[in-house]
Amino acid sequence: MNGKFPHDFLWGGAVAANQVEGAYLTDGKGLSTSDLQPQGIFGAITPRHEGDSGIKDLAIDFYHRYPQDIALFAEMGFKCLRTSIAWARIFPQGDEETPNEAGLAFYDRLFDEMAKYGIQPLITLSHYEMPYGLTQKYGGWGSRATIGFFERYARTVFERYKHKVKHWLTFNEINMSLHAPFTGVGLPADSDKSAIYQAIHHQLVASARAVKACHEIVPQGKIGNMLLGGILYPLSCKPEDLLETQRQNRDWLFFGDVQARGYYPAYMQRFFRENGIQVAITEEDRQTLRETIDFISFSYYMSGCATADPEQYETARGNILDMVPNPHLASSEWGWQIDPVGLRYLLNVLYDRYQKPLFIVENGLGAKDRVEADGSINDDYRINYLNDHLVQVAEAIDDGVEVMGYTSWGPIDLVSASKAEMSKRYGFIYVDRDDAGNGSLERRRKKSFYWYRDVIHSNGNSLKQKG
Repeated sequence: MNGKFPHDFLWGGAVAANQVEGAYLTDGKGLSTSDLQPQGIFGAITPRHEGDSGIKDLAIDFYHRYPQDIALFAEMGFKCLRTSIAWARIFPQGDEETPNEAGLAFYDRLFDEMAKYGIQPLITLSHYEMPYGLTQKYGGWGSRATIGFFERYARTVFERYKHKVKHWLTFNEINMSLHAPFTGVGLPADSDKSAIYQAIHHQLVASARAVKACHEIVPQGKIGNMLLGGILYPLSCKPEDLLETQRQNRDWLFFGDVQARGYYPAYMQRFFRENGIQVAITEEDRQTLRETIDFISFSYYMSGCATADPEQYETARGNILDMVPNPHLASSEWGWQIDPVGLRYLLNVLYDRYQKPLFIVENGLGAKDRVEADGSINDDYRINYLNDHLVQVAEAIDDGVEVMGYTSWGPIDLVSASKAEMSKRYGFIYVDRDDAGNGSLERRRKKSFYWYRDVIHSNGNSLKQKG
């Protein structure tokens, strides 16, 4: 690859607390909104009762097995590990005056373990979960009060870990609240658009407050946002398709616009006006939003198409979003279209738009892996997928895009967010557990483990250019 990746490029992987930790009520942790979704984001919201269980309650037991897993990440040469803090471990109900010391102590141990190997933490403050108590008592992000509770939580962890964590993210895939309101903002799925956008506004204000707090408390640190990178192409060159594509891309770019530029763009004012959406925005809110992020982070799994005549086409569900399939692309086992070139395109779009450093914090292939008779797992399909995407990252860097790092999604098998499955595996490390929760939890290196180790060791020079 001719040394296209910078020498300080942050190679690593990404997980989320609610998909790996387990220990869902251990050491004083409260219920989170994720705990009320035992079948995943697309499952029903299910009250919890004493003695019941869900696959995420144990997940892969990272809470107790993290030393072993961090050692495996170090063996691959990780420079960075993205994970999240479970908010309900720190403030079990969300509105307490003082934090839960046992929860804080767990993350001290985790970050200390990472430091032993020189692995930098990249920490998401809220990754698809919040204390369920805030949803019950206040209506989640529908209440302005939640802004203050989040700021208290953010300041607490910044103060606690300011010497251990230098890279932070506010909300995971913040734009997905439009598609899964309970997961994103703690609102019922049937909430109207005004309610959802009001909750999103509160979240954007809270994000800006967290940015301000981070700059005050961790002056040597950097804090970014996190977008679901759902880039769309026009299905045809019809002008109407082009305009519809622009409109749909703005649905998610809006979040980046506010967080990176510090104000609501004019196109959203028109959208609110024409759709009868009422959002209460105070002058203090406008001042707060001016505190902008240091870098843009995003997930990328697939691209899609948009058209002014969608009723003529079937849609394919990908990472939360429904998209019109691109007839020029192949799909994964789960129907997610595979588009490595789209990652280069997205990197250029975001850098052109914001002129801020970019961080690819999720990208990977979910697949059904098979353990061979000799115990090996030959996941060449995953190697090919990641290789082709990373080749395009190198091309984007050569285009002049400033890319901070790359953390593949699920470097160790975990419980999937969408349907709470173990069979949809992303990892370089196999975990012996099935969708019914059976298995020894034994860890096993896949073929891709050694491939990614070589990629990191060579700083990307081992990647294979196709064609």
